[in-house]
Amino acid sequence: MLSVPAGIAGCKTIVLATPPRSDGTITPEVLWCAKRAGVSHILKAGGAQAVAAMAWGTETCPKVHKILGPGNQYVTAAKMALQNSEAMISMDMPAGPSEVLVIADAAASAAHVAADLLSQAEHGPDSQVVLLALPGVDLDEVEREVSQQCAALPRSDVASQALSHSSIVSVSGRDEAIKLSNLYAPEHLIVNVEDAEDWLPELDNAGSVFLGRWTPESVGDYASGTNHVLPTYGYARMYSGVSLESFQKSMTVQTLSKEGLKGLGPTVAHMADLEGLTAHQRAVTVRLQALS
Repeated sequence: MLSVPAGIAGCKTIVLATPPRSDGTITPEVLWCAKRAGVSHILKAGGAQAVAAMAWGTETCPKVHKILGPGNQYVTAAKMALQNSEAMISMDMPAGPSEVLVIADAAASAAHVAADLLSQAEHGPDSQVVLLALPGVDLDEVEREVSQQCAALPRSDVASQALSHSSIVSVSGRDEAIKLSNLYAPEHLIVNVEDAEDWLPELDNAGSVFLGRWTPESVGDYASGTNHVLPTYGYARMYSGVSLESFQKSMTVQTLSKEGLKGLGPTVAHMADLEGLTAHQRAVTVRLQALS
């Protein structure tokens, strides 16, 4: 979800940071995918230290100009700090601990709702999951499903910690659910309601939206085609997820003919004069005099 758009954008150096296994090797599946995706360098490290290595460069890791990808609060803090340092890198967005907001109506399957909440809770103890329950939702059944499914997870300890600071909120109806969702601006927003597509025009703030009964967040992680590096912690109010544009930059170019300068020059000279920028004004007027 990062190396493919980087390659399409024409990036010549693509560094993949991935923590090695206990024996110092990298998972073969990761290596195979990296080769297929056009990765040029692999850094056997993760976390804030990997961000620093890519930002500054080392004897074995080239310096990069952009650092993109999700991570915990330490990764996000490292990216934000290095972006404002002499390392001179740009970052994609603040993308920290994972989160999901589920909006469910009375017809939503409690088992599905619980599974969706737990799919983010298992990411880490600092993940947050929130359910906005419309009228008629059986909250007791949802809580039973969450408890039973969580107990069966290999990462149940991690998920339980995340659940300890997560919430179920009963809302009065659609309008209140949409208002709270837009205020929360979740990384992942699951709309498990009847006619979910009708809600979309009023949903303004979310990293990625999953509409309907049969669209779990997991498909966005792996196979639905959308990029899954997304803003968290409310930053979806002002940031979008990673896209091809995240790996690109643009330049503006202008060329004036003699006639073009005659047309624009007097206006530019007048505006420069109003600002008291005499040298700006003169850069135009000396040319206009040469044309007269």
